[in-house]
Amino acid sequence: MTTYDLTTFGEAQIRLTVPMGDRLATCRGLRLTPAGSEANVAGLLAQLGRRTAFASVIPHGDLAQRFIDEYRGVGVDLSRSVRCEGRMALYFMEPGDPPLPAKVLYDRLYTKFREITPETFDWDALLDTQVLFVTGITAALTESTGRTVAYAVSEAGRRGVKVALDVNYRSLLWTAEKARSVLEPLLEHVSILFCSRPDGIKVFGLQGDGPAVNVALRERYRLDHVVSTDGTAGCYYSGIEGQRNYEIEPVRVTDRPGAGDALVGGALHGYLGDNVMEGVNFGLRTSKLALTHYGDLTHVTPSELQIAASTDILR
Repeated sequence: MTTYDLTTFGEAQIRLTVPMGDRLATCRGLRLTPAGSEANVAGLLAQLGRRTAFASVIPHGDLAQRFIDEYRGVGVDLSRSVRCEGRMALYFMEPGDPPLPAKVLYDRLYTKFREITPETFDWDALLDTQVLFVTGITAALTESTGRTVAYAVSEAGRRGVKVALDVNYRSLLWTAEKARSVLEPLLEHVSILFCSRPDGIKVFGLQGDGPAVNVALRERYRLDHVVSTDGTAGCYYSGIEGQRNYEIEPVRVTDRPGAGDALVGGALHGYLGDNVMEGVNFGLRTSKLALTHYGDLTHVTPSELQIAASTDILR
C-alpha cells in the first residue's frame, strides 16, 4: 500500500481580490485568500477522504502561514515542502462584470519556487503514491520548473505511478507553441489528461467542437482517459470507460477561481475509485459548489456532493 493516494507540487500563492464593482487602481480594500491550482486539487481530495500531499518551496512569514493553515487545515500533508527565506507569490484579480471581463495580474517573479530543480524534492516520498498530479501552470513558470515537471513525470512513469496532467494553459505565462513543446513529450507517461476545448485548439492545434477535440486528444496521444470542458457548452469524457457528454448547469457566481480545480479534483476522486465517468459527475457538482463561496480552495464534504439542490438551511 502506498503512503498517498495523490501527490503534487506547485507554487504556494496568495490571491488578492478587488471587490465586485471596483478596479485595482481605485479600490480601498482587497480580499486575501490562499491559492494554488495543485494545492486546490489536493485539498479537495483530502476533504473527500483521500491521502494527499502537496510540495512547494514556501517562505517564512505571515502570508506563508496563512497558506499553510488553509491547506493543512483540510488534511493535506505539507511536510514534503521546503521552507526558505524570500517572498510569497501573489496574484491580483479584478472579478469583472459583463461586459467587462475578469482580469488577473501576477506578482510572482523572483520567488524561490521558480528556482526549483529535480533535486529540490524527495521523490522517494512524493512518488510513494497511486497518482502524481501535475499542471501546465508549474511547467510554464521557468525553464527550471519545466524541467522539474518533466523529471517528475518521467520518474513516475519509471516507477509505475499513474500520472494526471491538467494542461491549464495560461497565456500570461507562456505561448501556446512553448506549451506544446514542453507538455507534448510528457503525454507518453500520462494516464488521465484534463484539457479544455480552447486549450486543445490553441496548444495542440486541434479543430472541432468539444466532443471532437476530446476524442482527438485521446486518439492522437493514446491516452486512457481525457476530460475536456468548453465553458458552459459542456463537459466531455472519452477513454477506456467509453464516451460521454455532460451538460453544464449555469449557477450564480460568487467567486470563480478554483472551480476548474474542483472539477479536476472530483474527476480524480472517481479515477482513484476506478470510475472516471462518475468522478466527472462528482467534479461537476463540486465545481458548482466552488462558485458559491470565496476562496480558491473549495470547502466541501462528501455528503454535500449527494444532496439535492435546495435553498433551505441544512438543520
